[in-house]
Amino acid sequence: MHPLLATKGRITLYLLAWLPIAGLLGYLLSVTGQLPLLEAEALALPLALFYALVCLAPWYMCRVLPLGPSQIPKLLGNHTPAAVVAGLLWIVLAKALGLLLSRYFPQLNDRFSPQLPLLFGIGVLLYLLAVALHYVLLSVETSREAETREHEARTLAREAELKALKAQINPHFLFNSLNSIAALATVDGVRAREMCIKLSDFLRSTLKLGEQTSISLKDELALAKAYLDVEQVRFGARLRTEFHTDSTCYGCVVPPLFLQPLVENAVKHGIAGMVDGGTIEVEAHCEDGWLQVRIENAYDPEAPPATRHGLGLENVRGRLRALYENQARLDTQVNGDHFVVQVQLPCAAHS
Repeated sequence: MHPLLATKGRITLYLLAWLPIAGLLGYLLSVTGQLPLLEAEALALPLALFYALVCLAPWYMCRVLPLGPSQIPKLLGNHTPAAVVAGLLWIVLAKALGLLLSRYFPQLNDRFSPQLPLLFGIGVLLYLLAVALHYVLLSVETSREAETREHEARTLAREAELKALKAQINPHFLFNSLNSIAALATVDGVRAREMCIKLSDFLRSTLKLGEQTSISLKDELALAKAYLDVEQVRFGARLRTEFHTDSTCYGCVVPPLFLQPLVENAVKHGIAGMVDGGTIEVEAHCEDGWLQVRIENAYDPEAPPATRHGLGLENVRGRLRALYENQARLDTQVNGDHFVVQVQLPCAAHS
């Protein structure tokens, strides 16, 4: 269906756009044919409205014959005859209309007939102009469809990347926890049981997330604490945690489980490698509409550099890039024997 025929509003606007053309046509007929303006406009108005419908026809031919340098002969060979036929049809209608109006305006047909060649030329030009406008309309429509397809492709690619990155989290952590439980079971059954309970609580919380793409910072902090509770059983007094968070940021929207890989990285590549253990500090505050999260942990400076940057950091960096593009960032730095991760992302209120 022609896009202008899709709704009554479009049809109305299209026909209204032809009213100025009808006025110009009537003025031209009155000047060249020496017709009274009233008679000229009585002819021009129905002729213009009829030709407005005729000029919708090129849409279908334009769709079949796309523009292109190699298509010019074919385009001329199809659109030019169509324009001539449309012009002839227009003057036939004009002649019939002139005869009909002669009942009300004596001798109108005789005075109007010499203007038929001029009307034919105008009809051909208007039809060819309609062809050009339809090609412009098709070009705009094709561009919009390409943008829509590109946007859908980017969205699907982003969703696939997020699902792949999210799928790396639970198995990676679960295998480590199960190995720890197996080790504790032979030496400390009570602690192994406690770790099983805390692990089940953590996994139950993550399963509740389902396919959610965002949660509140408050819920995300609770998940990070639940993870650290599991690790607390394994490391005991060697693992100490401190949370310094601004409660005004609790409503900020964040990706689910973006903190867990970061605190896991702090445990695995920091605290686990130190005989006396250390402290993991988690800070969160808002500033000028941005959420600032800082995770700092002690680590052994003599550890090989390649082991300090695990999967967790790249996982979170990839998710932030997929979700926020250039609006979010993850930076790392080393301060003596402390490793610091800083995350900045927009703080939008959670619905």
